Amino acid sequence: MATPTKRIGTHSGQFHCDEALACFLLHQTAEFAGAEIIRTRDSKILDTLDILVDVGAVYDPKAHRYDHHQAGFFETLDENHKIKLSSAGLVYKHFGKEVIQKLAGTTPEITEIIYQHVYTNFVEALDASDNGINQYEVQTGQRFRITTGLGSRVGRLNPAWNEEDTLNPDDQFKKAMEMAGSEFLQNVSSLVNTWLPARSLVEQAVQESVKYGEACSIAVLPRACPWKEHLFELEKELGIQGRTQYMLFSADGAGDWRIQSVPLLEDSFDNRAPLPEAWRGRRDAELSGITGIEGCIFTHANGFIGGNKTFEGVLAMAKAALAHLGKK
Repeated sequence: MATPTKRIGTHSGQFHCDEALACFLLHQTAEFAGAEIIRTRDSKILDTLDILVDVGAVYDPKAHRYDHHQAGFFETLDENHKIKLSSAGLVYKHFGKEVIQKLAGTTPEITEIIYQHVYTNFVEALDASDNGINQYEVQTGQRFRITTGLGSRVGRLNPAWNEEDTLNPDDQFKKAMEMAGSEFLQNVSSLVNTWLPARSLVEQAVQESVKYGEACSIAVLPRACPWKEHLFELEKELGIQGRTQYMLFSADGAGDWRIQSVPLLEDSFDNRAPLPEAWRGRRDAELSGITGIEGCIFTHANGFIGGNKTFEGVLAMAKAALAHLGKK
């Protein structure tokens, strides 16, 4: 077996998710595929290596030095992001598009969409965690802890104080790379194969909302799919922010339909147009009696979603709900 022509350097001792992912990403590039990984803090050795991540106290892309611990480092992905980068974010910033292009084979335009989405929904959290940035600006007290995140799981691969004689840290780091890399690959695959194809369906739903009257506030999808982020992006692109009040979609193969109020924000529990309070928590014949609409199945207790047995029924629910809002 030929000796690798390139060598990647990162620090020895306890490892973290950011350098594990950074090393995995570098292995996906043309230049550093199969590169040997050297874990050390010896500056004489580090100076001889082809690329350094998370060690060396230097950020210089031309010299392939990607550390973020030094004073005066405030690099972010771009002007639209405010979180300071860790080694994961630094490597992603400079090599991410190449990696995505290799994995997905997408056009430059689609690659950019996936690149931004993967950073915002995957890498950015790792950057924030490694840089000690709180998730919330104001904390009134921690109600619970989440210890099942990727960073926590990678951290648990470090040899414990009483395992140092039985576990090899470098072998454990390879496992950390595999774990972080596996989640990265799953994230990209999900975007390419599931999330991105839904965009055309949401775009068509927005374009055809005029068919249902009511100031184009009702949009219809042929089936359930990831729609919220696409809707917000399309509304912004078209200058119609806040126009869509309800998204209707086929729930499953049984023919049932759903009506869902568009949230104020993608992950918000507050909605633009909650279903009428009198409907909430009601089901079946009782709900049909209250609404005067046949085939009602349910309305959730907080009013964000409801169901009907037919498209005609769920459309009638949307129009009745809008009429109710107009009377307030």
